Amino acid sequence: MSVTVDAVAGKATRREWIGLLILSIACLIYSMDLSVLFLAMPAIVADLDPSATQLLWINDIYGFMVAGFLVTMGTLGDRIGRRKVLLIGAFFFGAASVFAAFASTASMLIVARALLGIAGATIAPSTLSLVVNLFRDEGERNRAISIWGTAFALGGLIGPLIGGLLLQYFHWGSVFLINVPIMAALLASAPFLLPEYKDENAGRLDLASVALSLLTVLPIVYGFKKMAAEGFEPIQLAPILFGLVVGVIFVKRQKQLEHPMIDLALFRIPAFTASLMVNLAGVFFIFGIFLFQNLFLQLVIGLTPLKAALWSVPSSLVFTVMSFQAWRVTNRLGPVRTVLLGLVVNALGTGLMAIAAWHSSLVGVLGASMIMGLGFVPVILTTTGLIVGTAPPERAGSASAISETSAEFGGALGVAILGSIGTLFYRFAMQDADLTALSASDRNSVTAALGTALEVARSTGNEAAPWIEMAKASYAGGFALCCALATVTLLLLAAIASQVYARTELDESRIGGH
Repeated sequence: MSVTVDAVAGKATRREWIGLLILSIACLIYSMDLSVLFLAMPAIVADLDPSATQLLWINDIYGFMVAGFLVTMGTLGDRIGRRKVLLIGAFFFGAASVFAAFASTASMLIVARALLGIAGATIAPSTLSLVVNLFRDEGERNRAISIWGTAFALGGLIGPLIGGLLLQYFHWGSVFLINVPIMAALLASAPFLLPEYKDENAGRLDLASVALSLLTVLPIVYGFKKMAAEGFEPIQLAPILFGLVVGVIFVKRQKQLEHPMIDLALFRIPAFTASLMVNLAGVFFIFGIFLFQNLFLQLVIGLTPLKAALWSVPSSLVFTVMSFQAWRVTNRLGPVRTVLLGLVVNALGTGLMAIAAWHSSLVGVLGASMIMGLGFVPVILTTTGLIVGTAPPERAGSASAISETSAEFGGALGVAILGSIGTLFYRFAMQDADLTALSASDRNSVTAALGTALEVARSTGNEAAPWIEMAKASYAGGFALCCALATVTLLLLAAIASQVYARTELDESRIGGH
């Protein structure tokens, strides 16, 4: 890897730390934009009247476009310069935010969110690998990774607070406009503070791999969305199977390329693969559960967006504080014990969340969320260090890219898959509801999703109808089911990871020392 500035092998200077701040802004924007949307969804449903399928696409298309284009944009950054790609992405992210803010139909908003996802894929992918290059000292690098991870937690804290305040007094489009001044600040400061990195020996961008990666991800997502929105039909398995077949072709092509988009050789390292799976699963469940939690506070408990944001502050603060302090836990326990204990604590949190959701308990849900933060943050930051640290030093850049791709994809997948499971549970539970007083179209809306059911109740004057409480209980049941699934999966992962790490010799000086 060559750089256009001199690489300093010793301690980082002020410029490196300010550069880390610039990179963290890019991470914060991704997290903030996703969490803001959670709060805005009820207002969007009321204004744009999306179908159940459109509602899922509005939620998920951003994350999946990020995941689909992440490796492509990271590879492009290696070739033309990561700072250059960052600046291009920041400009288009701001422009797409304006488009989203003034969308007048559900279809327009879906297109805008898709463009935001592509732009987000240009500003997100190089951040971790740039941190690895900026900080040559292992201790400083691990501290920098903790700060990098903190940006995601801060986005989760700042996004709902700002979004809730804006939604209380302004149109829902205002939650997208807050991206514009931040992107403008990034454009103004990055050229002066962030060094340019690019690989002079990188091969050309393989367009066939780009197409194959997209044709792997998007059909699979589409199949799950159709299944969630319309109920299971055998035909919905077709796009999922198509995506899996294309995925096999993608993997075979990567093995044949001199400069593959994904370095598959890294997956032959057991500790690398185990850490990656734990990392992906952690992000998968946290993003999916956060989607449920934010909608639960508004749709089931009945809080306004601002009150929902304020009630979420304690759990967001736990995530933020733990992001700053996780390195101390890793220092005391070591990386492996930190990961295993964190998985158990996270599973405890999701188990308590399942109980609280089933009983529609506001305090229980928020308390469980705080426990999840205590376990989740050390797991994610430590597995990030393990992913990079268990790879050969000369492959640290590839390992970083795979780690960030996994995190982005895991979050998007969690929102889509858990959201789909919750929707399927809701539709099944609402089959016995007495909706004879409603028109056929209103019945379809009520059984599709809780948000559209509440909108039908408001528009038809049925806010006291018995099926309203049934709809809320059905949503809470789907929430509880997904949390229970998370508990079982996290405990199984802890058991599997324990066996893998026990058979692997880890150089902890490359991972845990701060």
